[in-house]
Amino acid sequence: MTDVAPLRDFIRAMTRLANEDASETRWLTEGATLLRGLVADEAWLPDAFAEPGPRYRQYLLHCDPLERFCVVSFVWGPGQRTPIHNHTVWGLVGMLRGEEVSTEMVRGAPMRTGQVDHLKQGEVVAVSADTYDIHVVENALRDRASISIHVYGGNIGAVIRSVFDAATGAEKRFVSGYDNTAVPNLWDRSRDTLAA
Repeated sequence: MTDVAPLRDFIRAMTRLANEDASETRWLTEGATLLRGLVADEAWLPDAFAEPGPRYRQYLLHCDPLERFCVVSFVWGPGQRTPIHNHTVWGLVGMLRGEEVSTEMVRGAPMRTGQVDHLKQGEVVAVSADTYDIHVVENALRDRASISIHVYGGNIGAVIRSVFDAATGAEKRFVSGYDNTAVPNLWDRSRDTLAA
């Protein structure tokens, strides 16, 4: 059985930020530090939330009951990539396993590439509706899966967002949803209680 304690501790710390009504700046700085700690070791992620599929998968790990933030594992099979998309909320991306490339896309017809981030295990980058919100993400590895942990300032699977046509910049609304129907059981601490 996977020990999800690091995820539980991360969620507690993020909930404290939410309860303090943190500014986006605090989420992106203090949250990034917390996420770096979480992605420093991959042993906490249950296998059910690390399975690649015929397209990239988005597994919900936790959503704050008031939808102030959520934690998602993205699993990228070899060569898989997203369409060009936005978020409309702040976000943090931490590389848990493998590598990914995030390429900012600048509005226009055609759209132009902007900042390119090549994330390796343990690295964290931010997205924000105010600064860097439209991008395309892909697995940088052609021979194995990569996994990144994303934290967003809302319930990202239910947020109305957009995908974009690279040639024309045309925007089409979408809601991503999630690939799982259950979330990790963070609160069964029975083994810890018995060991005390």
